[in-house]
Amino acid sequence: MLIARRSLLAGTMAAVHSARAAVQSAPPVSVGVIGSGGRGQLLARVFQEDGGARVNAICDVYEPNLEKSLSLVSQRQPAPARAYRDYRRLLEDRSIEAVIIGTPEHWHARQVLDALAAGKDVYVEKPLCRTPEEGVALVRAEEKTDRIIQVGMQRRSYDLYLEGRKLVAAGELGTVRMVRSWWLNNHLEDGGREVKLEGPLDWDEWQGPMETRVPLNPHLFRNWRHYSAYAGGIMADQGAHVYDGIHLLMGAGYPAAVTAAAGRPHKKGVDTPETVVVTAEYPEDFIAVFTINYAAMRYQSRNDQMNHLDGDRGRMDIGRIECRVHRAGDEDKAAILKTSEKGFGYATTLHVLNFLECVRTRRKPTAPMRLGFQAALVTQMANLSLKQGRRIRWDAAAWRVS
Repeated sequence: MLIARRSLLAGTMAAVHSARAAVQSAPPVSVGVIGSGGRGQLLARVFQEDGGARVNAICDVYEPNLEKSLSLVSQRQPAPARAYRDYRRLLEDRSIEAVIIGTPEHWHARQVLDALAAGKDVYVEKPLCRTPEEGVALVRAEEKTDRIIQVGMQRRSYDLYLEGRKLVAAGELGTVRMVRSWWLNNHLEDGGREVKLEGPLDWDEWQGPMETRVPLNPHLFRNWRHYSAYAGGIMADQGAHVYDGIHLLMGAGYPAAVTAAAGRPHKKGVDTPETVVVTAEYPEDFIAVFTINYAAMRYQSRNDQMNHLDGDRGRMDIGRIECRVHRAGDEDKAAILKTSEKGFGYATTLHVLNFLECVRTRRKPTAPMRLGFQAALVTQMANLSLKQGRRIRWDAAAWRVS
């Protein structure tokens, strides 16, 4: 029997309207933005328009981003935001209750710790951290604080994935021993175009906690995700999302071991590969394989990523928009179909609403630091596997890789 999408949509929208009404009827939360590039600007808009918050401070070391963000924010609220070029000064602002950290990956750990020390609630983009050691320090800090911390892994708040988790837990698939996931895109098409800055950049501050300093490099500034000294490559950037979704669906904890294989980098000027296969083993007795290829053709966003959960009674296919369950022996049509009418983009709104509700109620958010590290750790172990050419284990007792 085909289960239609109408009941999912009705239940989801009722919950969303209730959450938004609760959030927007309360006094607005005073928010500061640290890192106001594309993602920071999007989050600021969602916090303002959907969450009813007020963005009262913005910090960026790149002047064009700062100026654009200040302008956009002022269009959506009566009072303009204050400008900062040093995030430490923003954290000293006692009127700021919560901060959005949208800086590059190499800054996350330091800025999260500083924000917690300043008594701020934190919404931080993924990947949460750059190394296992940073992740352990962050989780330990979370255990000692009463602050609300939400990592930007929006599948944790997404109606489609929450429904998928229920189907797995209800036994609709039987026993799942393997999850197969992929993400396809192309970032080689820019042809290595010269990158130019459009205004002043405090390059020393942008490098921040990095021990090795390099001369001003506009290509690095624009493509930091693909430089191994600053981030984990496209595999880690997208893999944190994918593995978090798998952990949610499967009710899984930290991986037991990870092995990876990769091609060589083809994007000009960078040192991380765009084609990687990661195999993660879990104590819950299943394997999760993630394949990323950013040298593929471009797909519509609704088709560029997919997760297949292979059970002995059924298979679940869940992507950005749809969740399908196929029964054993009848895989040509879906026995269960669930669709998100609002689409995957709305997952960010749901995630922000959850964070702001938790800021007010002091309940735990859907993606706390512990889960953020769990997802990032898989990709960090994958990069260690590529570097060392071996299977990398996680020592759960000692909280370290081996």
